[in-house]
Amino acid sequence: MAGFYCWAVPGAGELVIMANPDAGSSLRYLLRVPIAGGLVFRTAGTWPRTKALFCFPMPPEAWPDDGEVVERVPLRSCVRRGAAIEVVADRARENRSQLVFTTGRGREMVFWQSPRTVKQARPNVALPTARAGGLADLEIIVDTRERYAYRFAGQAVTTASRALPCGDYGVVADGRLVAAVERKSLPDLVSSVTNGKLRYALGDLAALPRAAVVVEDRYSALFKQRHARPAAIADALAEYQIRWPTIPIVFCETRALAEEWTYRYLAAAWQWAITEPAAQARTATTDPLLLSAPDRPDPTVAEVRAWARRAGLDVPDRGRLRPEIWTAWRTGH
Repeated sequence: MAGFYCWAVPGAGELVIMANPDAGSSLRYLLRVPIAGGLVFRTAGTWPRTKALFCFPMPPEAWPDDGEVVERVPLRSCVRRGAAIEVVADRARENRSQLVFTTGRGREMVFWQSPRTVKQARPNVALPTARAGGLADLEIIVDTRERYAYRFAGQAVTTASRALPCGDYGVVADGRLVAAVERKSLPDLVSSVTNGKLRYALGDLAALPRAAVVVEDRYSALFKQRHARPAAIADALAEYQIRWPTIPIVFCETRALAEEWTYRYLAAAWQWAITEPAAQARTATTDPLLLSAPDRPDPTVAEVRAWARRAGLDVPDRGRLRPEIWTAWRTGH
């Protein structure tokens, strides 16, 4: 693929889509592209409208002569340049697409994409290089078990590898973990919801003053899953947000955007932890790394008196409460 190739069929030929005679295949269509004698692929759709379509290369003789033709698309141009075949259909809408040859997991792969799907996959945004909160340097702890960790390249960040009790990335203030972010790819998110691991992870994250889950994909991608029931995944995520409202689950479209969001979230959390009096109260006198939930403050005498009366206990209208009343309150709470 390193060289430059240019094979063209300008103003002639047609892209033919046929029903796959193999009913057991998840790729329901055969696609023939009029270039190099006719390239044949198995694919999942008739045009890359909402997402790029995976194409499995087939030998030319695999094209059946008597198959069920689904669509014939006249072409104005069909040109191969480098690692892509550019296809221009002879129609006003949905007229441009590419078949891109790439390598993944040690084998050649082909994807059929259109300008719309490319824009969805790679949002046309330039990530900012300005420092989060004006911080000259932010140390982010990366969990030792994190594979293919974020590098935060181009940002004023120093990373340190260390075992975190929860989350994949965290920041420490005064020797204490004050915030963490759990990173999820979409397959990992679906898997962790299905096997129940995300529920336990959120329970651990809830012990920190600040925590979040960031997903490297769009929310709409949940409803395109084939190996899990999309409604069940969406229901579970909604339940988690109700059960743990302080832990946002943020969908960030791409890995790059998820990394950017993680950096700015952790920077804001670190500044909050060292400047806000409430944060200092929450992060004081606790474990050097894992922050447990803050202790419930002792109630006033009036609060315990009111609780005891609701519980049917005999208490005086004024004065100190008997030790057994305080013991009963602590036992009940």
